Amino acid sequence: MAEPAISAACATSVQGPFGLAQDAWTYSIDAWQRGILFLDALEQRSSRYYEHAAKLAPHVLKFGCELLLDGREFKKPVNYALVRIVPPDGRKPDKFKRPFVIVDPRAGHGPGIGGFKPQSEIGVAMKAGHPCYFIGFLPDPVPNQTIQDIAEAEALFLEHVISLHPEADGKPAVVGNCQAGWAVMMLAATRPELFGPIIVAGSPLSYWAGTSKQNPMRYTAGLLGGTWITALLGDVGNGKFDGVWLVSNFENLNPANMLWSKHYNLYSKIDSEVPRYLEFEQWWGGHVLLNACEMQFIADELFVGNKLSSASVRSANGARVDLRNIASPIVVFCSKADNITPPAQALDWILDLYGSVDDIRAHGQTIVYAVHESIGHLGIFVSGSVAKKEHDQFASNIDLIDALPPGLYEAVMTPKDPDDPTADLILGDYLVRFEARSMDDIRALGSNSAEDDREFATVARVSEINLGLYRTFVQPWVRNWANESSAEWMRRFHPLRMQYEFFSSANPLFQPLMSDAARLRKNRRPVSKDNVFWQMQEWFSDWMVTTLDAYRDVRDDAAEAWFHAIYGSPFLQALVGLRASDEQPHRRMGDDPAHRALVEQKIADLKRGIAEGGPREAVIRALLYIRMPDGVVDERGFNLLRRMREETGKGLNLATFKQTLREQFFMLLLDEHRAVDAIPAMLAADPELAARMKAKLDRMIELVGIHSKIARARLAEVEALFENEDVATMPAKQAAISTSRNTRVEKPH
Repeated sequence: MAEPAISAACATSVQGPFGLAQDAWTYSIDAWQRGILFLDALEQRSSRYYEHAAKLAPHVLKFGCELLLDGREFKKPVNYALVRIVPPDGRKPDKFKRPFVIVDPRAGHGPGIGGFKPQSEIGVAMKAGHPCYFIGFLPDPVPNQTIQDIAEAEALFLEHVISLHPEADGKPAVVGNCQAGWAVMMLAATRPELFGPIIVAGSPLSYWAGTSKQNPMRYTAGLLGGTWITALLGDVGNGKFDGVWLVSNFENLNPANMLWSKHYNLYSKIDSEVPRYLEFEQWWGGHVLLNACEMQFIADELFVGNKLSSASVRSANGARVDLRNIASPIVVFCSKADNITPPAQALDWILDLYGSVDDIRAHGQTIVYAVHESIGHLGIFVSGSVAKKEHDQFASNIDLIDALPPGLYEAVMTPKDPDDPTADLILGDYLVRFEARSMDDIRALGSNSAEDDREFATVARVSEINLGLYRTFVQPWVRNWANESSAEWMRRFHPLRMQYEFFSSANPLFQPLMSDAARLRKNRRPVSKDNVFWQMQEWFSDWMVTTLDAYRDVRDDAAEAWFHAIYGSPFLQALVGLRASDEQPHRRMGDDPAHRALVEQKIADLKRGIAEGGPREAVIRALLYIRMPDGVVDERGFNLLRRMREETGKGLNLATFKQTLREQFFMLLLDEHRAVDAIPAMLAADPELAARMKAKLDRMIELVGIHSKIARARLAEVEALFENEDVATMPAKQAAISTSRNTRVEKPH
C-alpha cells in the first residue's frame, strides 16, 4: 500500500531529473544529521544508564519522597523500603481519606513505574486528595531473602501506613502492578485485615490461561523443558538471578519493536523524541537482581505450577494461600492488546476458584474488572491517557468500590457530559458504572479447554522431573565452577547490557562523531515529508515491521504447534503419571467445611435480623430492591447516598455503612418477600427521618433512572411503602403489595 504513495509523491514533488536530485541532496543532509543525532541520543542513554546504576536507590519517580521504613533493618532483612510521596506545591492530602499504597513490580526493572509521570497512578490518587505511599526496592537483594520475607516486610509497611492515618475512613487502597499484583494478592489472602480495595493492573494470576494463536509466552516453559534453566541461571549467577533475562523475554515477544520500531521512531523523530525516549529507557534499562531462590519460587509455584489460582501455594508455616480469603474488593485492570498478561491470565483465576457468581457472594467477595481494548502491557502503568481515565476513576470511586455488594462486576466508563444536570455527582472526567457480569463473560475473554489443562499439567510434571535431574547431576558441578567474578562478567556481557557499553563515550569509534552533535542541532535542516526519499524511508520501515511481524507469527505458530504435539501426546502424559480418567487435572478447589458452616451461621443471623433497623436501613434496602434487576451500580447514586450518609449518619463511618449495605443486600437475596414486607415497620421507627430519606430516594431514582419493567414495578411498590400513612393502616397496604408481588410473572435474576 505504500508503493502507490511513493509513486504519487514522485509525480507531484519531483519535476524531472533536477527535482529528483534536489530531493536526494536535501534528504542526504537530513539523514546524515539525523544519524549523528541518533548516535548522540544513544550515547546519552548510555551515560544515563551508568549514572542511574551508580545510585544507591535508583528509581524513576517524578515525585519527591521521604523514607519511612528501610526493610534492610528488619529482623528478616529485605531490599524493600516504604516511602511517603511528598505532594507537589505543598498541597496537603485529606486526612479523612484512605491512603493509597503503590507497589511496583520487581520483574527485571527498577522501581518507579507507578509514578513515572505526573499523570500516573500516584498522580491521580494525590489529585483525588489521598495520601500516597510507595513500596520500592534496591537493585541488589539481601542475601537469602525469600518471597515470604518480602511478604512479611510488606505487611509491616501496611501496618505502619495504617498507624499514620487513624482518622482515615477505610484501610489503605493497595495498587499492585504486574508482578507486584500476585505478591499483593498473596499477602491479602494471609493478612486480609490490612487491606482496603486492591487494584491489580496487568498482573498475571492464572498462568496457564490464554487464547490459541494469541498468547505464546505461556508455552515458553514447556518448550524449554521446565524451570531447570531458571535454576541454571541462578547457579551461574552465583546465587543471584539476573533480571535482564526477564526483560529480554518481554522484548522477544515483539521483535519488530525490539529490532526496529523503537529505534526507528527515535531516528525519524530525532528533533522531538529524544526526551521521551531517554526517560523511558532509563526505567527499561534499570536492570535489577533477584536471589535465585526467589526466582525459583516464582517459576515453580506460579509460572509453571500455576498453584496460586488453585489455592495450592503454601506459606513458610505451611498455611495454604487461598485467594478466596481476601476480604477486600479486588479491581482487575487488563487489556486485550497486552501480550504479556492477556485478559485470560488476569481473570481466569476467578473461574479456577469460584463455581458461580453465587459462590463469589457466599465468600463475601467483590470483584470488579476493566478491560482496555488497545493499550499494551506497559501502557497500563505508563500511559497518561490510561491514568487520566481508568486509574483516575478507580481513585475517585474507591469508596464506591469498597461498598459494592458482593458479586462480579465490569467497570464501564463513558465521557462526562458537562451539560448533564447530574454532572456535580460525577467525580472525574468520566461517568463510571459497575455492571453485573456472569462467569460466561469471563470465559468469553479466553479460557482453556480440558485438553489445554492436561497439557500444562504435563509441563508441570516434566518440569519437576527435569529440575530433579539437574539438581542431582549438574547443579553441584555448576556451583563449584561459579563465583562472583564469573557471575559479574556474565552479567556485563549480556547483549542488553553490551549495547550501553558499545554506544558509550568510552568507545573511541564514536568520539569524533559526537563532537558534531551540538553544531548539528544549531544547523538542522529537516527534510520535508513530501520528499520522495523520505517516503521511501517510511515505506522501508513499514516493510521491515511487516517482515518482522511475519517472522514473529511463524515463530509463535511453530512454537504452539510443537507444544501441543509434545505435551498433547498421550504417551508422555501417561509417562508422567496423568491417567486417561483425569479429564480435569486442574480442578477447582472445593468448599471448606469450616467456611460452609460459617456461611450457614451468617445466613441464620441475617434471617433473624430482617425486621431490624430504621429508616436508614429501609431506604438502602428499598434502593437495592429497585436496582437489583438492572444489575448496574451508578457512581451518581452512590455519591448521593454518601451525601445522605454524611447528612444523616451521625458519625456513621464507611465501614459501618458498607456493612449495612451488604447486610441489606444479602437479606434481599435470602428472603426477598420478608425483607420488603418489613420496610413499613422500619420506616415507622422514625417518621421524620423516613420523610427526609424518601426525598433522597426520589432524587436518586431521578438521577440514575429505571431501565427494566421489573425495576419500574418495584419502584411502584416502594413508593407505596413510603407513602406517609398512619402506622395502623400499613398492614393492609403491606398485604396488597405482597399480593401484587406474588402474582407477577417476571422474576429478578
